[in-house]
Amino acid sequence: MAQLKVTQIKSEIGGKQNHRDTLRTLGLKRIGQSVVREDRPEVLGMLRAVRHLVTVEEVS
Repeated sequence: MAQLKVTQIKSEIGGKQNHRDTLRTLGLKRIGQSVVREDRPEVLGMLRAVRHLVTVEEVS
């Protein structure tokens, strides 16, 4: 499966609680931090919820 590199680009401060929880579940704690996750439907759903706070790149 493909890998996705997810980077937090905006702060979670002032956002909804479920958006903050989603960022924590993805493993993101601060602006500029990146994590690599599998391209799975569960992860894509989480990314869709916080798409305004992160950038996503495909990693081979």
